[in-house]
Amino acid sequence: MLTTLRTAVVILAAATMAGCAGEKFSLGSPAAETPAAPQVNMAGRWMLAAPNAPPCGMAFRAAADGREGTIAPEGGCPGNFFTSRHWEFDQNKLMIKDHNSEPLAELAFASGRFEGKAVNGTPITLSR
Repeated sequence: MLTTLRTAVVILAAATMAGCAGEKFSLGSPAAETPAAPQVNMAGRWMLAAPNAPPCGMAFRAAADGREGTIAPEGGCPGNFFTSRHWEFDQNKLMIKDHNSEPLAELAFASGRFEGKAVNGTPITLSR
């Protein structure tokens, strides 16, 4: 009887561990993983540039988590970028959004600056 009980416990433990293979464990209640803050400090003045248009300055302000914030564009921004008001990092991409939180551009950090495209396909850069 004791041998049968030990065998049942071993089988139950093995089945439980097999079902959990590959899962992350944490003490306490499970929580969603918080993405790491970007390695780039967005706060400050950046220059937005697009082909065949003069660059324009944009003042970025960061929230406490460093993953989102506000934008105050200076005059003369190309396309609809004069409506830029919000930015956020989403899956390691910088999203610039307008006053209605509609996306204006998606950029990735490369070679010391951000490079990407506006929603209309125009290539843009954002640099210090």
